Order: sequence, then C-alpha cells, then structure tokens
Amino acid sequence: MDDADYNSDDEYPRSPSYNENRDEDDDERYEDEEEEEEEDAEAVQAECLELFSQRDFIMESNILSVLKRYLQAGGAPSTVVELLSVNFTSIAGMVNIMANWLIQTGVPQSEVTTLVENHMTDMVIKHFDPKKADSIFNTDGNMPEWLPEMIQQPTWRSVFYRLAEQYPDCLFLNFTIKMISDAGFQGEITSVSTACHQIEVFTRVLKTSVATFLEGGEEALEKHLPEFTKMVCHGEHTYLYSQLLMHLTAEEPKGGANMRRLCQELQKAAVEKGLEVTPITVALAHASEYPRACQALSSMLSRQALNPADVSVLYKMYSEGEGPPVALIRIPDFLDLLVDALYNPSNKISPEHKPKYIFLLAYSVSVVESSRRGKGRRLNKEELKSTIQAIEKTHILLSNHKGSSDLIAEVITLFTCIKFPVVGMGVLHWVDLTVSEPNFFKLNTDHTPLHLVLVDEIVSNHTLLHQRALNLLTRLFENTYDELDVLVRLELKKMLLDRMLHLLHKGCVIPVVTFITRCVEDTDISLVRHFVTELLDMIAPPYTVEFVQLLLPLIENKAVTDTLRTSDGKDPVSEFIGHCSTNFMNQG
Repeated sequence: MDDADYNSDDEYPRSPSYNENRDEDDDERYEDEEEEEEEDAEAVQAECLELFSQRDFIMESNILSVLKRYLQAGGAPSTVVELLSVNFTSIAGMVNIMANWLIQTGVPQSEVTTLVENHMTDMVIKHFDPKKADSIFNTDGNMPEWLPEMIQQPTWRSVFYRLAEQYPDCLFLNFTIKMISDAGFQGEITSVSTACHQIEVFTRVLKTSVATFLEGGEEALEKHLPEFTKMVCHGEHTYLYSQLLMHLTAEEPKGGANMRRLCQELQKAAVEKGLEVTPITVALAHASEYPRACQALSSMLSRQALNPADVSVLYKMYSEGEGPPVALIRIPDFLDLLVDALYNPSNKISPEHKPKYIFLLAYSVSVVESSRRGKGRRLNKEELKSTIQAIEKTHILLSNHKGSSDLIAEVITLFTCIKFPVVGMGVLHWVDLTVSEPNFFKLNTDHTPLHLVLVDEIVSNHTLLHQRALNLLTRLFENTYDELDVLVRLELKKMLLDRMLHLLHKGCVIPVVTFITRCVEDTDISLVRHFVTELLDMIAPPYTVEFVQLLLPLIENKAVTDTLRTSDGKDPVSEFIGHCSTNFMNQG
C-alpha cells in the first residue's frame, strides 16, 4: 500500500475514539461512586447519631473513634455537641458524690468501696451479654486498654471467674482468663471450668496447684482438694493428662512419694464423684504386660467388691516368680477392700481363700521394688513373712472376739502386731466398726474399753493414722448417747477427751485444739474445763502463733477458766495468758 493511499482520518470514521469512551465511562462511574459515598455517609452519620443519643455516651471508651468517624462522614459538629450534652446524666459522677458523702458522714472508706463494688458486680452479672462482650475487641484484634488494669484487682478477677463459669463459650472471657493466668494469678482459677479448655492455662494452673499441695502438706490438701478435683475431673482428657504428668513426676527420687500420694487422693476423689477411672488407674500402673492381672483387678475395682476367683488369679501371679509390678496392687481402693475383708467383723472369708487375701495385702505393703537400667526389677521380700504373720494373728483374734474381756489376755500380742502399719490400719478399722454399734457403750462396763486403748497404741506408733483416729474420736464425742444416764454420759465423754489429749501429746496438736474450740458452745462446760486443765499441765513455751491464736480465746473465756484461777495469779491459766500477752501482743 502506498503512503498516498493511507489516510488516518478515515480509519474507523464512525467509531468513537478510545479516549472518548473512557471519559464517558469514568464520568458514569464517578457519579455512581458519589451516590454510594453519599449513601454510605448518611448511613455512618445515622449510626453515629444513634450512639450519641445513648445516655452518658461521652463516658464510653470508644467516644473519640466514633466522633472521628462521624465528622469524616460530613456530620455537623453542632449536632454532636447537642446530643452528647442532652444525654449526659453523669451516673458515675453521682455515684462518686454519694460515696464521698457517705465517707464524710463517718462510714469507713473500705466499707463504701465494698458497697459500690458489690453493687456493680451484681449489675454486671445480671446484664452481661456475651455477644456484646465478644465485640469489644478492636477490628485489628487488640485487647481493650482497660483490661490489663482491671485484672489486677481481686474484685474484678472474681467477677470474671463467675462470668466464665456462666458463659464458658464467650471468647472475650476465655481470653481474659488466659490473661489472668499469664499475669500470675493462676492459683485463683482452679475452680474455673474455662481453664480446662485451654491447655496452656490448664497446665499452668495444674503446676501451681500441685506446688501448693506439696508445700502446704495435709492442711493444703484438705482445703484445696475439692476445687482441684473439680478442675481435673472436668473431663476424661483433663483427668488423664493430669494423672499422666503427676505419675511421671512421681517416679522422681526426690518428692516422688508425696506426688504419688496426691495421685492417689485424686483418684479416690474421682471415684467418690462417681467417675469410672479404673481403666486409667490400671493403665498407669505399668502392668500392660500382665493383661490377666489387669483384668482381674479392673473387675474388682469397677464393682468395688472382692471376688475369690479374681483374688486367686492375682495370688497365683504374685506368689509364683517375679509377678507383676507391686504398684498394680497398691491402688488405695484395692487395699481398702482387702482391709475391710479381713478386719470387718461382719465379713466371712472361706478358709480356702483367706491366706490369699492375707498374702496380697502383706505383699502390697511390705515388698520393696526397685529397678536399674538394663538390669530389670529387683524385689526385696525381707518383711513379707513377718507381715503375713502379724495380719494373720490379728485377723484370727479380732474375728473371734469382740469384747474387752475376751481380748485382754492377748493384749501383748496385739500391741506387738500393731507396730506394723497395715495392722494398725486394720485394727483401727475394726475398732471403728465395733464401737460404732448402737449399744456398745451401754453394754460396756470398763472405764476405758480395750478398743480405745488399742487406738492409743496405734496413735503412739503411727503418725499417719492420727487423722483417722481423730475422726473416730470426734465422731464418738459428738454422739448424744441418749440411752445413757447423764453422769455416765459425762464420764464417757471425759474419757474420750483423754484419748484426744493423748493424740495431742503425740503431735496432733492443731487439729485437736481446733475441734475443741469449735464445739465449746455445744459441750458441757465441765468437759471443756477438764480439757483445758489437762492441756495446761502438758504444755510449755515456746508456742507457735497459730497455737496461741487458737487456744488463747478459749483460755480467756471466763465461763471456762474462772474457777481455775487463783488470787495471786500463779495458776496455769494466768501464767499462760501472761506469757501470751508478753510475747504475742503484736501478733494478729
């Protein structure tokens, strides 16, 4: 084609140019966008105006962001000022004024603070909306600025705990519980089920709780075990996870025995709650190589009853060769079943199976099992034979005789056998069942029945049985004994107080004194006076602060000790009070 033949002006003469098309499209699009922006701006303004119309919205934490959004959407500032002013009632300010008035009228500031916080707590609990709470998080996922400061206050932490129990699926509350745990307050949230859903929080709480038990001893165990059990037994996964971690720790040489005790207490508590934890308990006993033994034990634990056939299976396996691990038959529930079978007067065991029951009980408490790497297990059975003999002798004596007169000739044998801890446990169980019979003290003619003399001997030999002995004595002391004459009743209770004083003398001090101080108002004053008189003859300085705080109010009770004082002030009561005044004046 020649250059003369080409004419650019004639190319697509009837078609609009590209630029012309684009300009027209842009104009239309810009018009649409302007319309949408107008509509969006109107919607934003309407939304913001609705918020500004709320009462005391100027006090809300998001007031600045809403105000900025409204002005950017073209809102009129005068409208904002009017709405915020009209709807400002300053409820928070009025509360502060009322609180100041109360303080000025003489009400303690701490009392006013508690009053306000309690009311606010009730209002929050009543009106809490989990959906609105979840919307508190900012669009960028950041937490509210006020939350870290709020969780530093015990009052508001307790509110979060209550809300978390009521709304376990609330994301905001779950996040807050984790924040509380991260802030170091995990010891407070053992009873919050929300913690069970977050492995990191749960592990931290578990660690803190276990440390508290190990450091606090029996007192901490008694105080915190119920809420700890509630947390751990929240589900099968939490129970298995907790038991597995604690069992692994229990294998450590240092502190392993205490951890094992905690595992057993947890397992016992779970059974009492009606949970089926037998498979987990047996699995953690490291006896997977002995399926027959596991099956026999699981069967009895599930039914909470011994079975001669299952007992025979275990007896054969443990009496022949090395046998399964001793830990398998050291499960507390199984030991309790064996002790009850041998020391409960109402239980009758066939002569054929009796030696098997005795062997298993003796084996579980006397055989020491140790293991070395690459050398397998090593069993020390030095005390097995003597333990079997002690159990057998006491079982025969106690199953054939109930009265003190029948056993008095065998008291030396009983005292000798009681030195074995398992026999002490069994005899205490037998005494408990025997003296708890309705007419026991009515038919008894001795001032101190031999049964309670045996309790004294058990207390003298076994510190770990002190609490069980005290439980028995307090239960007997609290009985009314309406069938007995008044004077006989007083002598009986005085004798029981003497048993408690012996228990106190052997080291069970705080629990005994705590019981007496708790039952003063419901007890004949002469009995309390007898206890105080005997106690003051037994004790001497130095005293612990806890002991003084418990005993001093009882000693200062004029109804109890007035007749024990002398005019010269040299009596034991005055001397004790004087010593406490001198040495414990500043102790709370």
